[in-house]
Amino acid sequence: MFNRNQRLRQLAGITSITLVAGCGVLTSGSTEDDGPIVVGTTSAPSTLDPAASWDGSWELFRNVYQTLLSYPSGAVSPEPDAAESCAFMDTSNRTYRCTLRADLKFSDGGTLDAQAVKYSIDRIRKINLPSGPAGLLGSLERVQARGEREIVFHLNQSDATFPFVLATPAMSIVDPDDYPARSPRKDGKVLGSGPYSLRSYEDGEKAELVRNDHYKGFAERKNDAVTIRYFPDSGKMVDALRDKEIDVTFRGLASDDVVSLRTAGAEDYLQLVEGAGTEISYLVFNPKDPWAKIPAVRKAVAQIVDRAAIAHKVYKDTVEPLYSMVPKGLTGHTTGFFDDYGDPSSSKARQILLEAGITERVPLTLWYTTDRYGSETAPEFRELKSQLEDSGLFRVSLNGRPWKTYEEGYRKGEYPVFGRGWFPDFPDAENFIAPFVGAQNALGTPYPAPRITDVLLPQSRRESDRRAVVEEFEEAQQILVDDARLLPLWQGRQYVAASEEIAGGEQALDPSTIMTMWELYRKTSW
Repeated sequence: MFNRNQRLRQLAGITSITLVAGCGVLTSGSTEDDGPIVVGTTSAPSTLDPAASWDGSWELFRNVYQTLLSYPSGAVSPEPDAAESCAFMDTSNRTYRCTLRADLKFSDGGTLDAQAVKYSIDRIRKINLPSGPAGLLGSLERVQARGEREIVFHLNQSDATFPFVLATPAMSIVDPDDYPARSPRKDGKVLGSGPYSLRSYEDGEKAELVRNDHYKGFAERKNDAVTIRYFPDSGKMVDALRDKEIDVTFRGLASDDVVSLRTAGAEDYLQLVEGAGTEISYLVFNPKDPWAKIPAVRKAVAQIVDRAAIAHKVYKDTVEPLYSMVPKGLTGHTTGFFDDYGDPSSSKARQILLEAGITERVPLTLWYTTDRYGSETAPEFRELKSQLEDSGLFRVSLNGRPWKTYEEGYRKGEYPVFGRGWFPDFPDAENFIAPFVGAQNALGTPYPAPRITDVLLPQSRRESDRRAVVEEFEEAQQILVDDARLLPLWQGRQYVAASEEIAGGEQALDPSTIMTMWELYRKTSW
């Protein structure tokens, strides 16, 4: 699987994490009589088993499962949730110990102990699905359960980011009696210990969440129930918001809808919450394709693509051009593609191809998913096709598939060039580099980059202060620019649209922009 990665805005000095007194107090909020808060999204789970998913399924997982560490509102580094305390036991950041809260239970009343934590982490690596999160555990050697409440993680290398890995929904704790050790659970049910229980689930339609009375953690739930509805596109979702069929929209708002919600004279009963985002969109070149494997072809594409035009014409300036795989706002961000290529230029692209002996129009097929990243994806790829063909240097075909078959296709290496989006597991530069390089990675296309995987990333993981590893990340990004195997296109923002009756949207996004449903409440009942 993929080789380690992820999270943090400030890992500065993370050596010990201890439970703050007072966390976990149950508070009043929206009541059963109010009915559930209904949240709309265009990102439906691909699975209900944490061991089988490294994608947007985490949105649901965060709310129905529990992890040792997580993110209270406003936090940028993880704090204890199922754990009472966690800390590195050595100065080399290779042994990490957590002590569980006392008397933890799953939502059915079953005991949650150290053995359940060990089982949950071990099964991720045993199952080891290509689409699963085993790659996050590349630095983990073994898990040790000591008694009922103590877990020790022994690492095979220094890894100051390991606490952030444990805070990802991938590391959700499951009941050993209900989840097979070597295969994903497939009965459409969930048994976790998170703030909510999953009362019912209809694949691609809705998930009904109700308060888990056995939950013990930091989340102060401001409502008793949430229903998540899954929509095929932004238009239908926003129509449902305007018709008061849903209360909140998140993930998948189209640019036209964002603009209309911003516009003066828009419905008085709606509000739009905007925030900085670290979502990125990029192209992947398959080294097995006879044309995409040629560096000059990839560099010619990089020289032609007009990111500003895509951001303005397709996304109505709700995204901004991105010239590095590491987005703006994270320590180590660069503008490597702009520094090396400058403004879009067909003449420079022609020269790149001529120097490689390519004099004919290059045939390329670009693939995209039709139902994963929003309704602008198809127009975005039509704009890319237009830009490349208008240069006179390329002949482009476009193809799209729904996400489930699309993902299978790129993992099998079927696509010459394909589009991907990336939401961070946690906001650290490593999470925008490590998942995409190495023999096994998040893209299904091997990308040998030994300087990055064997030198720069291991060096960076020894440092808790991420400001001290800027040079490593800058060098890694320059390698990615030189190879042009990955072509960053844009960086997004976060938008939450809601009824005027709903509050908590600003607090509901954790550092990886996952919505914590327990922060939402109705103003009339809070």
